Amino acid sequence: MPDVRIASAQGKWILLTTVLGSSMALLDSTVVNVALPRIGDDLDASLSALQWTINAYMLTLAGLILLGGSLGDQYGRRKIFVIGVVWFAAASLMCGLAPTDAVLIGARALQGIGGALLTPGSLALIQASFHPDDRARAVGLWSGFGGIGAAIGPFLGGWLVDGPGWRWVFLLNVPLALLCVPVALRHVPESADGRAHGRFDVLGAVLGALALGLVTFALIEAGTASLLAVAGVAAGVAFVYVEKRRQDPMLPLDIFGSRQFTALNVVTLCVYGAFGGYFFLTALQLQVVAGYSALAAGTALLPTTALMLLFSARSGALADRIGPRIPLTVGPLLCATAMLLMLRVGEHANYLTDVLPAVLVQGVGMVVLVAPLTASVLASVDTTRAGIASGINNAAARAASLIAVAALPLLAGMGPEAYRSASAFDAAFHRAMPICAGVLVVGAALAFALVRRPAPGCVRPECRTHGNVTSPPIEAEGRP
Repeated sequence: MPDVRIASAQGKWILLTTVLGSSMALLDSTVVNVALPRIGDDLDASLSALQWTINAYMLTLAGLILLGGSLGDQYGRRKIFVIGVVWFAAASLMCGLAPTDAVLIGARALQGIGGALLTPGSLALIQASFHPDDRARAVGLWSGFGGIGAAIGPFLGGWLVDGPGWRWVFLLNVPLALLCVPVALRHVPESADGRAHGRFDVLGAVLGALALGLVTFALIEAGTASLLAVAGVAAGVAFVYVEKRRQDPMLPLDIFGSRQFTALNVVTLCVYGAFGGYFFLTALQLQVVAGYSALAAGTALLPTTALMLLFSARSGALADRIGPRIPLTVGPLLCATAMLLMLRVGEHANYLTDVLPAVLVQGVGMVVLVAPLTASVLASVDTTRAGIASGINNAAARAASLIAVAALPLLAGMGPEAYRSASAFDAAFHRAMPICAGVLVVGAALAFALVRRPAPGCVRPECRTHGNVTSPPIEAEGRP
């Protein structure tokens, strides 16, 4: 039984290294959007290259995050976590030194692999190290500090972009890794799952990532890649076939036998697809059209994260009392309203009257929505499958964001040079936001029609404090 106490020196070191590791991946998921216009100008990149700068990372992260957790269980959670941190830092260095957009995109894909190794490992280390009496508090501190990192991210990214340059958004990960790895090796105990058997669903992971990649490529390069779209669908069918026949699949399809779990993941696809498109385009709109600096654009969205940090735990408690149906209906509708309010943001937009109202409504909507969604996903399956249910839900959210970033510019009629013209981008943005709002309305309708109150005594999330706007919090397996 793990016996590290949170008040001990070792307990504090474990918290430090897990927060540092997870913050590296979390910062990159929130900071890079702010840097996109400068990256495009510096590398003479098209809009599709900027889309791939986001999606290359999201593709490998979403495709491999379930496999990353399994590798830690088998070979040692600390070992895989450290490998992930080193891998992520090395890929970040490649991003920071990239001479062309093609090199940057390749390095971002490598970064996502590192993220898939370290993201599930950071929480798993806490679960495996701390005494059961201290575990809930340790998880609370970990998620709280991680949320603070998510809040600081856009502000820090904007300051770096306006100051030393966008490359430092990536280079910053290197000193963080140099601090994280020695602490992990010296102070974090190694742990593994004795029930792990060493068989990994590598074929399933490859097919899943291939399906997402081909469909994404077809959407971004519309008009020239119809055959790739067909190939992507075929890879998706093959993925389902393989997962259905494997004895130990990466994605156990029988978990979708729970109608509640299936419905909640469809709602997740709608919600985080809209969020992915919204945050990608809004960071560009504020800079390209409204004339904000990178720092001002990053800071402009800070109230959303601050509201989530302050009130997500209370929202989860409220949903426990009244059930998830109302929060999962009202939350997406509030977020849809916020996206329509963003239509007020145009040239020379005033922050207090044009931007802040939308940002605040978005934050309230996410507060109402995110914690109950996570709790409902965990409550929809047996306690022993809470970890895999959380991983699937997290991967679904990232895949939805990936597809949205690929598809939304196409649906809104954005050309390859749209972000270089304020008028062209503004017109496309005004077509894109109603699409995002419509997807959220669909999610709200599905939640109202399909989501029901969970049975009493079901598993509850441990990550109650949440500040990450790009995906739901991930939960670990092996909880008492």
